[in-house]
Amino acid sequence: MLTSMNLLDIFIILIYFGIILWIAQWASKNKSKSKGAVDYFLAGKNSGWIVIGASLFASNIGSEIILGVSGAGARGNMPMANFEIIASLVLIILGWVFVPFYLRTGVFTMPEFLEKRYSVACRNYLSVISILAYVITKISLIIFAGTLVFETIGVSFWTGAIITVVATGFYTVLGGLKAVIYTDMVQAFILLIGTLSVTGFGLYYLGGWDNLLTILTEASSINGNPPREQFFNLWRPMADTEYPWTGMLFGAPILGVWYWCTDQYIVQRVLSSKDENNARKGALFAGYLKLLPVFIFFIPGVIAYALLQEGAIDFSLDNADQALPAMINQFLPTGLKGLAIAGLLAALMSSLSSAFNSSSTLLTIDFYLKYKPKASQKDLVRFGQFATIVLVIVSLGWIPFMKSLMGGGIFHYLQSVQAYISPPIAAVFLFGLFYKWINAKGAIISLWLGFIVGVFRLVTEFLSNEGTIVVAQDSLLGLFIGINFLHFALFLFLFCGSILMLVSKLTTPQPLEKLELVTFKSRNLRPKFIWSTDMTLTVVLIGLVLMLWTLFSPWGIAN
Repeated sequence: MLTSMNLLDIFIILIYFGIILWIAQWASKNKSKSKGAVDYFLAGKNSGWIVIGASLFASNIGSEIILGVSGAGARGNMPMANFEIIASLVLIILGWVFVPFYLRTGVFTMPEFLEKRYSVACRNYLSVISILAYVITKISLIIFAGTLVFETIGVSFWTGAIITVVATGFYTVLGGLKAVIYTDMVQAFILLIGTLSVTGFGLYYLGGWDNLLTILTEASSINGNPPREQFFNLWRPMADTEYPWTGMLFGAPILGVWYWCTDQYIVQRVLSSKDENNARKGALFAGYLKLLPVFIFFIPGVIAYALLQEGAIDFSLDNADQALPAMINQFLPTGLKGLAIAGLLAALMSSLSSAFNSSSTLLTIDFYLKYKPKASQKDLVRFGQFATIVLVIVSLGWIPFMKSLMGGGIFHYLQSVQAYISPPIAAVFLFGLFYKWINAKGAIISLWLGFIVGVFRLVTEFLSNEGTIVVAQDSLLGLFIGINFLHFALFLFLFCGSILMLVSKLTTPQPLEKLELVTFKSRNLRPKFIWSTDMTLTVVLIGLVLMLWTLFSPWGIAN
C-alpha cells in the first residue's frame, strides 16, 4: 500500500524516472537529421552488440514476464521456466540463421522481408496479424501487468494504466528506437539489481537455501499443497494437461522461433546493428541473459511461497501473479523496496516502449508509406508517433476481455494465445529460408488456413471459459478444445507446413532471381560455421542450457 512507502523509496523511484527521461531527451537531440525514418525506427543502424543484447533482454522481460514467472514459482509450475531457457537456444538460431538474411536485404520490417521472399499479400497478412497480436498479447498485457505493480504502491488499476501509457509513450514518441534501446540498457541493469535484492533478502530471511527446502518439505505434508520436488522439476509426463515434456521440447520452440526470429517487436533490435557481427553477438549475449530468469524471477516466486507458509507475507495462491509485489511491499526494507519497484517499472516500460515503437514501425512502413510513397521523412516520423497513440487506446479497450482468458495466470495466457497465432508464421519463415521451391501461393494459403484454425480454437476456448457455450468433453469440439496448447502449436505448425509444401508442389515455382537474397540457394548465403569466438560462445551457451535442464530434473535437485 502507498502508506508503506518511505520517502526514500519514493525518491529512488523518482530518480529512476528522471534518468529515463534524461536518456530519452539525449537520444532525441542526438538523432541524425539526415537519416530521418532510419534514425527514428532503426536507431540509425549504429547499435553495438552490448546495447542490442541488453535491449533484446529488457524488451522481452516485461512486468508480465516477471509477475507471470514468479507467480508460476509460487504455484510450483517450474516447467513454465522452460520458455525462458528455450529462448536461449532460439536466440542462437536468430543470430546464425536469420540475421544474415535480414541485414543483407536491408528491410525495415518483417512483413517487408516476407514480401521479398513471397508476395505483397503475405506482407499485408503479417502486418495485420502482427499489429493484432501486439494488441492482444503485448501492449494490453503489459499495461495490465503494470497496473499490478502500481497497485503495490496503492495506485488504482486504471490510474496505473494511464500513468504507464503516458510515461512510456512520452519518451518513445520523443526519441524513437534510439531512446528505446538505450533506456532498455539502463532498465536491464536496474531490473537485475532489483530482482537480485529480492532473491537475496528472501533467502536471508528464510535462513538460506537448506531452510527453504525444509519449509517446502514441511508444507508439502499439508493436504492440497504441492510436493517439494514440483518446485524444481522442469519436466512433466506427456499426459500432463498444462506442460507436458513433449509440448515443451517440440511445441515451445515453435513459439520461440516466431517470437525471437520473426516478430518485429524483437527483430527490430538486430536490424539496428552496425553490422552482422554485432547483430549475432547481441543475439548470443541476450541468450546468456535469458538464463537468468530461472534464478531472478522463478526462485523468488518459490521464496514467496515459503514466506507465505511462514506467515511473513500475505497473498492468495489463486492470484499468484501478486506474489512478487506482495514480497516487495511487505518484506523488503526501506530503500530496497523503492529499488525493486523501480526494477519492475523498468521491465514494464522497456517492454511497452518496444511494443509502441515496433507497432508504429509496422503501421508506418507497411501501410502509410505504401499508400503515400512520396511521403517525406518528417511525415513518416509524425505518422509513427500518431499510430502509437491509436494503438494505446485500442489496447486499453482489450484489457477487460483479456481477463477472462487468464485463468492460468499472466504468463500462461501469453503463451497460450501465441500458440494459436504463431505456428503458421513460423512455418512460412522457416520453410521459406531452406526450400527455394516453396512459393507465394503455398505461403498465403498456409497462413490463412492456419489463422482460421488458430482463431477458431481461441474463440471456442474463450466462449467455453465464459460459459457462453457448453461443450461436452467427449465431443469432437471438446476434444479439439482439450488439446494441450503446446501440442496444438506443434499440430498447427505441421499442418501449415504440410499445406505450404503441398500447394507449392502443385503450383508454379517463383523465379530464381527473386530468391537471390532470401534463401540458402546461393552458396555464399549459407551460414559459415567457421570456428570463431561466436562459435565458442554458442557451444558454451548450449552447454549451460543442458546443465540447467539436468539440474532442475529428477536427476538433479528435484528428487
